Amino acid sequence: QVQLVESGGGLVQPGGSLRLSCAASGSIFSINTMGWYRQAPGKQRELVATMTGGTSTSYADSVKGRFTISRDNAKNTVYLQMNSLNAEDTGVYYCNLNVRTRPLGPDYSFWGQGTQVTVSS
Repeated sequence: QVQLVESGGGLVQPGGSLRLSCAASGSIFSINTMGWYRQAPGKQRELVATMTGGTSTSYADSVKGRFTISRDNAKNTVYLQMNSLNAEDTGVYYCNLNVRTRPLGPDYSFWGQGTQVTVSS
């Protein structure tokens, strides 16, 4: 079983930066896709950033140029670097990994527990 533990959230002033981490443990043969989602109060969960195959990235228009998704294979960790934060970035951020646990095996998706990001003066 794969477990995802998120960290790095907190309170930050507008214009500030935060770096979210999502550490994966368990048996992972390969990571197909990793992504970050967020959910603001009263809104549905939305996709923020994705990385597929370790090379191809995509971002929501609202965060493009400010957020960067990356991975550290040695640590089985995915990151979300968030710069130039504003109040609209406030919400609970969730990490999601779609992985294969063995060669030619099935794919599974796993979610982190969520971490709160609050951008406020």
